[in-house]
Amino acid sequence: MGVLLVAGVFLSFFLGKFSLGPKEVIGILTSPITGGETFWTSQQEQVFWAIRLPRILLACLVGCALASAGCVYQAVFENPMAAPDFLGASSGAAFGAALAIIMGGSGVKITAMAFAFSMATILLVYAVGSRAPGNKTVGLVLAGLMISSIAQAGTSFIKLVADQTNELPAITYWLMGSLSSTKTEDLLFAAVVVLLGILPIFGMRWHINVLTIGEQEAETMGVSVGRTRLIALVAATLITAAVVSVSGMIGWVGLVIPHFCRKFTGSNFRWLLPASMLTGALFLLLVDDVSRNLFAVEIPIGILTAMIGAPFFLYLIFKGGRK
Repeated sequence: MGVLLVAGVFLSFFLGKFSLGPKEVIGILTSPITGGETFWTSQQEQVFWAIRLPRILLACLVGCALASAGCVYQAVFENPMAAPDFLGASSGAAFGAALAIIMGGSGVKITAMAFAFSMATILLVYAVGSRAPGNKTVGLVLAGLMISSIAQAGTSFIKLVADQTNELPAITYWLMGSLSSTKTEDLLFAAVVVLLGILPIFGMRWHINVLTIGEQEAETMGVSVGRTRLIALVAATLITAAVVSVSGMIGWVGLVIPHFCRKFTGSNFRWLLPASMLTGALFLLLVDDVSRNLFAVEIPIGILTAMIGAPFFLYLIFKGGRK
C-alpha cells in the first residue's frame, strides 16, 4: 500500500486542467536540492507549489485521518458501523462552518470556527455521556446521537435564514466536502493537529487490540480500559475535527476503508491501523483526482465518496456480512 500510495501521489501531479509532465514535475521537485537549470515556466512552478502539491498532500492527510479514526471507533466501540462522526465531530464542524459563513467569514475564519465547534461538540458529548447511568460506552454513543441531531438542526436553521444568493450556496457546497480551495495554511494546520492525534493512537495499538477481547480480560493483562478508551477516543476525534474543518463533510471513508483492510490484514489492530492509514490516503487521493478531472466543473468530493462507498459497503455486507 505504501508503494501504491507513492505511485498515486506521483501520477496525481500530472492530472489537472493545467498540463505538467513528468520531466517538469521531477525538475521542479528536485530544483531546491540540485539547483539545476530551469526548463519550466514560472506558471508551471506556481501551479506545482501553490495548487497541486498542497491539494495532493491534503487529500492524503484527510483520507489517512478519517480511515484511522474509523478504525479506532470500530475497535473501541466494538461496533462495525462506527464512523468518524460517531460522536458528533462532523456535525459540530458543519454548524461552526455554517455560522462562520453567515457571519461573513471566509478561509481561515471558517476553518477556525469549524474546528472550535467540532471540539466543543465532542467535549459536550463526553460531559453528558460520562454522567449518564449504566454503560459509559453506550452513554457516549447516545449522547453523540442526541447532540449531533441538535447540531444538524442548528445547521438547517442557519441554511433557512441564510442569504440565498451567496451564503446558502457557500454553506451547501462546504457541506458536500471539497478540496478545491486548498491552501498551504490549511495543510499545515491539519497536519500538526493530525500528528498530535495519530501518535498516541499508533503508540497504543497493542492496548486497543486487547480491548477487543473484553474489558475484564484487558484488565487482567494490565491494560487500563477506561484510560485507553478515553485517550483513543479523544485522539481519533481530534484528527477528525482537524480534517473536517479544512475539507468539509466527507463521508464513508472512515466506515468502508477499515472493513476493506480487514480483508487482507485481519482484525489485528497492530496491522489494521497502518493499513487503513495508507489505504485511506490512497483512496481519497484517487477520488479527488476523479473529482477534478472527470468533468469541466469539479464534483464535490463528498458526493463521489458516497457514490463509491455505499455500493462497496453493500458488497462487503453481502460478501462477508454473515461472517
